[in-house]
Amino acid sequence: MFLEMMSFDFMQNAFIAGLLVAIACGIMGSFVVVNKLTGLSGGVAHASYGGVGLACFFGFSPMLGALGFALACALLMGVLTWKNRTRSDTLIGVIWAFGMALGVVLTDLTPGYASDMMSFLFGSILTVPSSLIVIMFMLLFLIVSLTLFYYRDFLLLSYDPEFAQVKGVRVFPLYLLLIVLITFTVVMAVQAVGLILVIALLTIPAYVAESHVNQLKHMIMISVGLSLILVISGLFLAFKINFTVGPVIILLSVFLYLINLGMMTLQKKWRR
Repeated sequence: MFLEMMSFDFMQNAFIAGLLVAIACGIMGSFVVVNKLTGLSGGVAHASYGGVGLACFFGFSPMLGALGFALACALLMGVLTWKNRTRSDTLIGVIWAFGMALGVVLTDLTPGYASDMMSFLFGSILTVPSSLIVIMFMLLFLIVSLTLFYYRDFLLLSYDPEFAQVKGVRVFPLYLLLIVLITFTVVMAVQAVGLILVIALLTIPAYVAESHVNQLKHMIMISVGLSLILVISGLFLAFKINFTVGPVIILLSVFLYLINLGMMTLQKKWRR
């Protein structure tokens, strides 16, 4: 079956894109979970829709439009939530709504792009061209390189930001860098599962990993492994039954979450 699936050029591209997305989500999803940035990540994903609308309206790459607009919104969210944590949900919601509304309005003003926008909402990994894979590879390279370089600082920021500041870490710029890397990951993952479902892929493997280990580096490794299994299994299953890939990957993720929840519940009962 693998050889049959890989005989198609579009499946080869989808497989490579899936690997890149899984690695990125496994790494940055761990930081999203431990820093409790799920809401912000969701806001970035949905706000990026405005960038896709701009790209379609002005005639340039939707991927670049989503990335540029998402970065701008993410940095704005980062600045506003850092200074005003008590109203962070409201601020994120306003930016989220603005991005989505802008995308819808610009789509209405651009005839012929409705199908492209729908694929952005629900994922289009089977239509990823080679040029887009190059961009995704570059984004993953930045994510991995900067995560390795700043790992100790990210570790301190995630678990004890006050101690990190005492140790001389520039906490606020580091926080913004983390948000930028999360944005790269979100925009990559949208290609696989769409912006509506992206948060599930970004957080479920990391959450499952966190429930079994205590160290961040181990959490990242397990999360990457689970993400790879989910994405590859989703591609195979969707190809076999001729379903849309993104929702299949997410259903597998939810199934994994439920299995893990059941195991954790049983462990608690046994300990009693």
